[in-house]
Amino acid sequence: MWVVYALLSAVFAALTAIFAKVGIKGVNTDLATAIRTVVVLVLAWAIVFARGAGGGLLTLSRQNLLFLVLSGLATGLSWIFYFKALQYGNVSQVAPIDKLSLALTILLAFVFLKEPMTLKTLVGAGLIIAGTVVLISK
Repeated sequence: MWVVYALLSAVFAALTAIFAKVGIKGVNTDLATAIRTVVVLVLAWAIVFARGAGGGLLTLSRQNLLFLVLSGLATGLSWIFYFKALQYGNVSQVAPIDKLSLALTILLAFVFLKEPMTLKTLVGAGLIIAGTVVLISK
């Protein structure tokens, strides 16, 4: 089932880039990011309450909270820089560079989470990097 969720994530991430590029025309990108964030916030809390998961707040440890806050800060900064890049660049160039996060995630997962680094993983990350270079080269 995780593959279905991952594919849906990819579809919505692609739509995000297209919608954002159109939506930021003539708009301050920080304001655009704030609007987007409010929408995500409302949607996320609506899902939490609709599924009755709000009680989980009381079970969070300090470590859970710390790393969820850090993840939120990283997400916010990512969105701010993504919108700024979209303001000046083409989606077809910005999106591949943004997706270098995949190769960086593989490396960081190996270093910090001790996930295995197999030949298949290295080749996949290398192809992502090579594809990005091809797509953004002039």
